[in-house]
Amino acid sequence: MIETVFLDAGGVLVNPNWDRVAATLQRHGVQTSAPALEAAEPHAKKQLDTGQAIQATNDNTRGWLYFNLVLQHAGIALSPATEAALRELAEYHAQFNLWESVPREVPDALGRLRAAGHRLVVVSNANGTLRKHFARLDLAKHFDVLIDSCDEGVEKPDPRIFEIAMERAGVRPDVSVYVGDNPEFDVDPALAVGMFPVLIDRRERFSDAPGARITEMGQLPALIGVA
Repeated sequence: MIETVFLDAGGVLVNPNWDRVAATLQRHGVQTSAPALEAAEPHAKKQLDTGQAIQATNDNTRGWLYFNLVLQHAGIALSPATEAALRELAEYHAQFNLWESVPREVPDALGRLRAAGHRLVVVSNANGTLRKHFARLDLAKHFDVLIDSCDEGVEKPDPRIFEIAMERAGVRPDVSVYVGDNPEFDVDPALAVGMFPVLIDRRERFSDAPGARITEMGQLPALIGVA
């Protein structure tokens, strides 16, 4: 029986604010739109979500590469203007966190899990702003523990961050699930420490991933037996 639900942040609980990204690019003379960027994102993410890219980058450098790939897949040529816009966005992200769009099903799903008695823990590769960021988005109230990789000095896919999270929460892996959106960052290390992995695969890119797959957070409560 599942007692504790561990969750990733980006791609699970929060997404980039594409309206802010588009507006910043437009201020620098780059013509685009939030829907165009959002449509390009899965192609960029698929390109970035490889073992080679994961091993060659850390959370900060992945973010820069991620947005460059989004622009390229949106048909936008990289230029001094895009570089200036991304620098501005990076400054915003460092202070506030750009992953500030909460899917509408997330608060309800978290509330149902909490009401059923589940402990909730976030384990995220983040930049040291996770706690104040989740407080700003009114998400912090749902969680018992928030683990920010910047504060811990270790990040996914290193299984040690999962071990830290379990120790901090005082729970066992055999009664825990980890919900993420990336097989190598989330599924593999969760399996390595004995958790049951749940992959949010919104675009059905990872049909061969072990564990369970759902397409959005609203499906999670039923998956683990919450009415």
